[in-house]
Amino acid sequence: MNSDSDLQIAGDILEVPHLLQPPREHPATVAEFAGLARAVAADRAQWAHLVRYDATTRWYHRLRTGPGYEVWLLSWLPGQGSGRHDHGPSAGVLTVLEGTLTEHTARGTRALAAGAGAQRVFAPGYAHEVVNDALEPAVSLHVYFPGLTEMPMHAPQCSAGAARGADAGSVATA
Repeated sequence: MNSDSDLQIAGDILEVPHLLQPPREHPATVAEFAGLARAVAADRAQWAHLVRYDATTRWYHRLRTGPGYEVWLLSWLPGQGSGRHDHGPSAGVLTVLEGTLTEHTARGTRALAAGAGAQRVFAPGYAHEVVNDALEPAVSLHVYFPGLTEMPMHAPQCSAGAARGADAGSVATA
């Protein structure tokens, strides 16, 4: 039996720095964008003082931009929703910071609660509706890559938000 380990065969990769990829300055993979969203979410001092609530519509604020991405902060009072939409050519990461949001898709309904740091990653063209069906306000963080250039609205499906007509004309992020 041969006792050679992978390290003995290949050598220590840290000893050959020219084989290591340089650290990236900005996120480039879905996992890195999800990590960016978790890092921003964890740093309450970066976003908590900016949150506002608007009784007439969801409030939103672009928190940060980078090469090929945007980070948005949104607040949702009870009953507010996005209307059924997609994000055009942008993929995204939705992270609930406070409260509970409900996502309605063609496949069903999912509650996204802040206690677990709920996060949803979606591909370009993914259609959904996000609604605050709870009795308390909610706050969410949205990362789009590439940056959000369009948000086509879709005909409502059978959902609580569609039944209420929740912000169906809004073109804000969700």
